[in-house]
Amino acid sequence: MLSLKHLAISSFNENVVYLHRDCETYKVDEVGTVTKVEVHGGAAPVFAFLEIVDDDSLVSPDELGANNETFARLNLPEGANVSLNIAPLPASVAFIRRKMMGNILSEGEYKSIVNDISNHRYSNMDIASFLIASGSFMSAPETLALTGALVGEKVFHWDNENMVVDHHCLGGVPGNKTDIIITAIVAAYGLPILKTAARSITSCAGVADVFAVLANVNLDENKIGRILTESRGVIADYNRLPLVGACKLMSSIERLIGISQQQHIISEILAIKLAAGVTHLVLDIPVGETSRIKSTAEAVQVRKLAEYVGDMLGLEVDAVITDGSEPIGNGVGAMLEARDVMKVLRNRDDAPKDLLEKSLFLAGRILEFDPKLRGGQGYHVAKEILNSGRALEALNHIIYAQGKAEPSRLGQLTREIISRASGVVRAIDNQRINHIGIMAGASQYSGAGLDLLKKVGDSVDVGEPLYVIHSTNSGDFALANSMVEADNGYTIN
Repeated sequence: MLSLKHLAISSFNENVVYLHRDCETYKVDEVGTVTKVEVHGGAAPVFAFLEIVDDDSLVSPDELGANNETFARLNLPEGANVSLNIAPLPASVAFIRRKMMGNILSEGEYKSIVNDISNHRYSNMDIASFLIASGSFMSAPETLALTGALVGEKVFHWDNENMVVDHHCLGGVPGNKTDIIITAIVAAYGLPILKTAARSITSCAGVADVFAVLANVNLDENKIGRILTESRGVIADYNRLPLVGACKLMSSIERLIGISQQQHIISEILAIKLAAGVTHLVLDIPVGETSRIKSTAEAVQVRKLAEYVGDMLGLEVDAVITDGSEPIGNGVGAMLEARDVMKVLRNRDDAPKDLLEKSLFLAGRILEFDPKLRGGQGYHVAKEILNSGRALEALNHIIYAQGKAEPSRLGQLTREIISRASGVVRAIDNQRINHIGIMAGASQYSGAGLDLLKKVGDSVDVGEPLYVIHSTNSGDFALANSMVEADNGYTIN
């Protein structure tokens, strides 16, 4: 037996344990390659990579060091007795090999793979292998099987509600925080809307980041249920909820290896909504040359797949194709996007018109889930709710129910990016703007980002500002400026 020692090392969801080279209980002389072990002593074995240590100050010969992830999953105190076994290869790895060879996997095989991911039997490398293997081809029934497996056993049930609605955007368009405005309008109407949102994954700011500027988004199931009943709307960070564990692990690896495959995206989105107890979903599919979905044909494929999987699993999906050719709104980054949202809800004259109109359109689609509304009425009802101030009132109710956030501060390091030519803005590169915003620190700091002053179709003169960079530290500011010098993301005719 070995004595457990906690080493304060984070390995990005990877379980790692550390054994001294002179350990007498377990001989490590012949360990010449990556070795996975089972750590016993807790309620269930924990699977981890084994690393060998020569420094007695880190781990002594009678200790087993555990990084943060392993220590948390063992749920044992320091000094507890633990033992090791060489971990057998998970049986589901054979199914990944079958997928690599072009085979179609069964529902049971997907369940086995997802179960091993959920129970941390897979390393990050194993998860990446699965994503790459299935990324080349997945049939519609396979996507259905993967979605069902990802939902898992832990599901929220809202027995007092006939329907629970939500909206989700496939992303790839900077700004575009219609979700918060939609939540306010739908809640004011009276339909319960549970917005399970994410922090930034591949963008400057996720919905949870933007709403965190206004309110607490770290909610548990009980608080969500109470707020949903009282305020009719909730915006919660799903990463803090005990749901779809495999989804979260897969998403983190997708970000790491840069894979974004239609079937994986649909499976993960729908699994999150189903696990949260959502019954009706509007899925926004933005299309643009520099967006995630490049063409209408691709968007139609995504729409059909989402509607098919939703139908089979009891989730009503209304998938709509929208314009994703340029950023939506003016702000890119949590504080700047929250500013745009509040301008719309306050009916300000300077509110971004594209954000306003898209929010009304999508909110109208959600309202039409109500059988009392005829088709086409949703937009007009949504507009009346917004113009009357009821949407703002509903959002304020949600903010105070979730817990009002402390005021944030916009980044004070600024630079105006000026046009080098006169003419008309012909295009704005979503990906480039997103990358510049991330380099400016927007994915880490709520006060960082870009404030867009010109949009497609606007006239511009030489020396006139196109946008303003905001950063909170000099390192991020320098990186963003260096990216701008190479390409500022704007095409001027």
